[in-house]
Parts: sequence; structure tokens; C-alpha cells
Amino acid sequence: MTLHAEKIWICSVCGYEHRGDTPPDYCPSCGADRSEFKLGGDDANGGKPETEADWQDVGAADELSSQPLRQIDVGGTAIALVCKDGQFSAISGVCNHVGGPLGLGRLDNDHVVCPWHNWKFHCRSGEGGCDCEHDSVPTHAVKVEDGRVWVDMAEATPRKRGNRPPHPLTKITMRGQPGGALMSDPVRVVGISTTIMDVLNPRYSTSDKLLNVALARAREQGAETRLIRLADLKFRACEGYYSKSSRACIWPCSITQMDPDDQMDRVYEAFVQWGDIVLVATPIRWGQASSLYYKMVERMNCIQNQETIANRHLLRTKVVGLIITGGQDNVQGVAGQMLTFFGELGCQFPQYPFIAHTRGWSAEDMENNVHYVEASKDLHAAAAGLLDRCLDTCKALFGVEIGKGQLPRGGRKAHELDVRAKL
Repeated sequence: MTLHAEKIWICSVCGYEHRGDTPPDYCPSCGADRSEFKLGGDDANGGKPETEADWQDVGAADELSSQPLRQIDVGGTAIALVCKDGQFSAISGVCNHVGGPLGLGRLDNDHVVCPWHNWKFHCRSGEGGCDCEHDSVPTHAVKVEDGRVWVDMAEATPRKRGNRPPHPLTKITMRGQPGGALMSDPVRVVGISTTIMDVLNPRYSTSDKLLNVALARAREQGAETRLIRLADLKFRACEGYYSKSSRACIWPCSITQMDPDDQMDRVYEAFVQWGDIVLVATPIRWGQASSLYYKMVERMNCIQNQETIANRHLLRTKVVGLIITGGQDNVQGVAGQMLTFFGELGCQFPQYPFIAHTRGWSAEDMENNVHYVEASKDLHAAAAGLLDRCLDTCKALFGVEIGKGQLPRGGRKAHELDVRAKL
């Protein structure tokens, strides 16, 4: 009996290896589409190593020497061409991390620095530096003849990837599925406080008060609860990797993967892996949600971006409820922005998805507002009722498959139109 050899598919973006007859729908490591997977091992190049020289003329030496680093495309292969101290060298133009264009980066002494996440590779040996010292990118021989630069497209040295275990947040689990909570386990409720305050000298917060009332109600109903106060966490603001390229904004966030001291991972884990229900509480500041709220949701763009680059839905059956309080008006505007954002993440909402309280434009008497919220049975009942509606919605969704497979992209955020045809 002849054994069927298992094929090895390698993600060209991050190097993840998949074994099977066909590639996966998306890379479980970086979220790349199945089209990014190439056959590896003995299946690549028909089982023959690519050793024969394949010299290609890439341009005039005078012109190419005017720029120390550039990205060139040679027959569909990206090359980072370097001219340093009058000498040309060439390495792969694809970074080992998540496929960043090395030739569009910069030179740091003898290293090419990726423009996406700053991984470094030696401009001649291809060997990695700093955080990727066990990695290397392919190198290509270069020669100059009759004023023309020639690059050998056969790899002089191979690509090597260090043994880096996937980030713990990479694994996405759902209730009732392997690795997730059982359907019979208690509902999990996360409370997110976005109120800014001096944590060493805390003050009364009306939004926090109602959030705690709702969490107490959840515990009365048999749910497990967590409270995350953003003011207690130290996390960096979004640094705009998406502005470099949609594929530079990865899951989990690049900052989370690069900075072990960044505490946004607590929020990611609560939203994506642990919680069934998330209650977000915010004050109103000049007609807007808290600046800490915006700092948080800007860092959550990496969740939404998985929809863009991989059609991958991280939040399928998560239920979100909102608590909005403050000394100024514009409750509907704040709620509208928040509902739109979490809706674009794929979250679900209960009937009447937010409660709110405000003193309005003219009432500069916040001390009275504090007393009112503390004593108001109506507002406390409203917070408990919001939690009850979230529980009803959550339980109704148990076992319901939402967002499975390929969803129509038309009309949704970052719908990939054929923009090239219009340039």
C-alpha cells in the first residue's frame, strides 16, 4: 500500500506551516488569506531545489546607485536592492515577520530595517538582528557588467525562521467549541470602565457606579464577572500601523506582540477569548466619550482589521451594552458612535442597548449629580435591566452560528473595491 504524502503549505506572510491537501481558508497565525499559502518542502518547485543561476538585468548602475535602498520587482519576486559604499547587494524584499516590504524601509548601518515593525536583516548576509536574530531572509548574488546591474534570482542562501511560539491571543475559541467554555458553564460578563482618574486618590464616578450595579446583578444571576478599569492599565496609544498598510495591522496588535509591558492584552483577552457580554461604561466629555475609551478602541482596530485582510470574524456572538453618564448632553451622539464601532466588530446588542443619564448643558452642579446617581433607584434598576437584557440576548445566541464562513463584503467597512482599475 502506498502512503499518501501530506502536503506542507507555508504562509508567505508569516511562515506558518499547514499540513493537508489544501491550504486553510486563512492563516491562524497572522490572518492572511489562503492565496498567501505556497507549497513547501518537496512539493515546491516540483520537488527540485532552485539552484540554477537565473541572472536578470534590473537596471542601470548609475541610476540604481542614487538610492541606498529600494524595492524592485523581478518577475513577480520582491527584492530589496542595497547600494552601500558603492557596492550592490540584494536580499529578499519580504520580511519574515508578516511580509513587510523590506526595500521600502531604511538602512541602519549594515541592516535593512522593515518599515512595518522594524525587524532588521543584514544587507549582505540576510541574517536577522535584535528580536529576530535567529531568522534570516534569502540573499541573491549581484554583479555589475557594462554599467548594468544583474541579480541572480536563484537564492544564494535560504530563508530561515526562528522557533517563535504563537502569541497566546492568537488562538480564538468560542463557547461550545474545542478549547472554549462549555455551553453549560456560567455566562461571563466583562465590565470596562473608561473613566479617567487619579487611581491613588480615586473620586466618585457615576458611570462606574452604574457599571458596578450591573455587575452585581450579573453575579446575582449566576454569571461570572470581571471588571477592567482602563485607568489602572498602562498601555500605549495606537501608533498607526494600519496607516502603513492594512497588512501591517495584525492580530494581536503589533504593540502587544513587541512590548511585554503593554497591558492592552488584558482588554483583548477579555473581549475576544473570555467574555460573552461586555458592558462599556463612559462619562461624557464635551459631548464625546472618554478619551480613554477612544484610546482603547483605536487599539481595537486590529480586531476589525481581521475582517479586512482575512475576512476573519473574532467577535461573532459577543453581546455589548453601554452605560453613558455625564454633566453634559449628546447622549445619542456618543451612543451612536459606540454602537457603530462595536457593530463593525461583529458584536450583537440587546433590545435598548444603552442606558444614560446627564445633567444637561446648564447644570454645573456635579456634586448634586453624584448624590442623585448614588441614591436613584430608577437608575440602579435601569443598570440591572440592561444586564438582564444582555443576558437574555446572550443566552438566545448560544448555539447560534453567526458570521460563519464568507460574508458578503459589499457595503461594509474596508470593502475591497477594484481601486487599481481606477488609478
